[in-house]
Amino acid sequence: MKGYKQDIEPLAFLLNKYNFEINTIEKISTGEKYTAVLLKNGNIGVCANLGYVIDPKISNYINPDLKNFSYRIVVNAYFNALLNYSGNCKSDADIFDAVDFTKYNKIVMVGFIKPVAEQLKNEGVSFAVFDLQKEDSVLTPIVEQKKFLKEADVVILSSTSLFNGTFIDSINVTKNSCDIYMIGPSSIMAKEILNYKNIKMIFGATFNKLDYRVLNIIQEGGGTRTFLKSGHKRCL
Repeated sequence: MKGYKQDIEPLAFLLNKYNFEINTIEKISTGEKYTAVLLKNGNIGVCANLGYVIDPKISNYINPDLKNFSYRIVVNAYFNALLNYSGNCKSDADIFDAVDFTKYNKIVMVGFIKPVAEQLKNEGVSFAVFDLQKEDSVLTPIVEQKKFLKEADVVILSSTSLFNGTFIDSINVTKNSCDIYMIGPSSIMAKEILNYKNIKMIFGATFNKLDYRVLNIIQEGGGTRTFLKSGHKRCL
């Protein structure tokens, strides 16, 4: 581990370093699938809900409790908005342009991201997918996840792992030579997260400042494929 204690999860680390300033928040929009935080500087951050109900009242988050998943989602979206607009992030960066998955023997995806799984299949590589929330014929039984992670050469890790509490356990079980790539609009593209074990790159998104279309789509229950049309792919 380069610099940070392996048992301090990213949300707690970022909260301690950057604080959570509710006076910088303009609006919290939430829907069936996602929550968005709009900062007063126009930055927008998002985080998947995964079934949790989010209170959009800003004043309720004066003292965010990381033991509460609803708070964690808002905090995740906040840091997404606060840190993703850094000049360190590259634009128009797709994971398949940056990573050659054909060079790996054992590929594991934690968090089923269907477009990524379809692209891996198109590239003719074999892989295992795990997801606690979804049902699909492509999924490997969750009881096998730890075993597969221990043997993986590369892991495609959904960034929802940051808020759902599985991040540390997922990365710690991997061998030291494993490459981990984080992906999804919930990604917090902070350089500090690159210091965690085996994290090589983070793929996420930003949005045009003050783009209320994104907030409206999310509030109306829209998901990734809908609101990302208004976004820009980024990587760190």
